[in-house]
Amino acid sequence: MTVGRQARREEQLPRLRRQFPDDVGPAVQVLDLLELAWHDCYGEVAPPAAVVDDVLTVAGGTLAGLVNAAHLAVIDRRDLRMSALRVRPEG
Repeated sequence: MTVGRQARREEQLPRLRRQFPDDVGPAVQVLDLLELAWHDCYGEVAPPAAVVDDVLTVAGGTLAGLVNAAHLAVIDRRDLRMSALRVRPEG
């Protein structure tokens, strides 16, 4: 089943509000740009949920971190995954 951008954002909004309480709007815009770049590079409507999760994990709650993580996702999602694994607590 295809899920539209609006539905994806509504699902992501609680996490975005927690991680970027003062910058929710710009954070949503970065995710929108990530989707557009992902589509242009990979021909998929949106990155897989695991990639978005890694982006938000690596972002570290800052807009600069979010931009950097989104860029890394498009450039090399394997490097993003390795960064996310280093950030996540073990176990």
